[in-house]
Amino acid sequence: MSKIEVTPGMFSQIEAKASLKAPIVMTLSAFLVLAVFGVFGKAGEIAFFWNKKESLSTPPDFLVHSMTFNTITGVIMVLLAAVSFFFYFRNKKTPIWLVLIFGLLGIVSMLGWLATGASMGVQLVYILGNTLLLAIPLILGGMAGIMSERVGVVNIAIEGQLLTGAFVSSVVGTITHNLYLGMVMAMIASALLSMILASLAIKYLVDQIIIGVLLNVLVIGVTNFLHSAWLNNDTSHLNAPGTFEKIRIPLLADIPFIGPVLFDNRITVYLTFIIVPLLWFLLFKTKLGLRARSVGEHPLAADTVGINVAKTRFWWVTLGGLVAGLGGAALTIGNVGSFGREMSNGQGFIALAVVILGRWHPIYVSLSALLFGFTILLRVWANQVSPGIPFDFIAMIPYLVTLVAVAGFAGKVRPPAASGQPYEKG
Repeated sequence: MSKIEVTPGMFSQIEAKASLKAPIVMTLSAFLVLAVFGVFGKAGEIAFFWNKKESLSTPPDFLVHSMTFNTITGVIMVLLAAVSFFFYFRNKKTPIWLVLIFGLLGIVSMLGWLATGASMGVQLVYILGNTLLLAIPLILGGMAGIMSERVGVVNIAIEGQLLTGAFVSSVVGTITHNLYLGMVMAMIASALLSMILASLAIKYLVDQIIIGVLLNVLVIGVTNFLHSAWLNNDTSHLNAPGTFEKIRIPLLADIPFIGPVLFDNRITVYLTFIIVPLLWFLLFKTKLGLRARSVGEHPLAADTVGINVAKTRFWWVTLGGLVAGLGGAALTIGNVGSFGREMSNGQGFIALAVVILGRWHPIYVSLSALLFGFTILLRVWANQVSPGIPFDFIAMIPYLVTLVAVAGFAGKVRPPAASGQPYEKG
């Protein structure tokens, strides 16, 4: 009997047939930008600042006419949509780089339209820096989703894991006056929550979706109760940890434009910079990652060659919770400075959409998360530069973007074949 070996190509994803969804969505979006922001847009000038504006007297780096700028941007987006159709007629998917360039142009055009005539203008470093900061919990939640689904376990409980990490990091950081200890304990607490998910799903074969929903409801209920009955009674001693100090990396932080965004940040951001490429390397360049992917694609075949399916799934899901806990800490001691009721605010569910949009790939998931980080920032920034827009409309933008992105650009993505399917040896 010949020996069966696991090879890198054995569990590679099958390329889906090219879909018309992306070209159609891009075309409609491009003409929308061309018409609303350009041809029939606001008359006036847009001020773009490369650096943070220190005062109203700070001169802008450059001024452009709003309708002209957005018309040109809309035309370029129409051309990119045409390129997307070109790929479709050659039976190829729209490349992710094309979608990213298209989305970036649309974002810049919308920013310009909102800031037309506004004294504060478009502060590019401020917008990019805060977009990155707000995207960190989504990126880390997405990494947790990848680590679970790549081994065949659907992790609906990311919302609860983020909320657990946020609560524990704030309380422990306040009581001990040590934010690093708060961060570590947040990761451990979320990992323990993941162990519950892993144990029930893997050993007792309970439906993974139901477990995730129940854990989310449980964490929301417990943290809301503790916040009302405990934290509110002594906020200064229980829920006022503050935030990590920014760590400026010499020389790199002085690089124009991107230096202040990437290299003058908090520890949670730098850890994310390490985790994303590390997870990519582990998944796609090591035997450990190959075994994990084999368990998520064909657990029976993996079991046949001696891979312990249950053990592999358990530890990858647990470590995913560890990463999500860091994302929760990024919400509090990495950004806000205290815990608030249900402060994850649906970001765990958005992280699940980001995983699908990024096709279970750490790099693509991170880039997709940046888009959603921008939409979260937009809720605050848009009201500052264009206060006439109804707040309720702006508040639903992240969820509209989630719907459009997954329905329009994700295409016929194929998750790991055994995702959500319990496996019982023998």
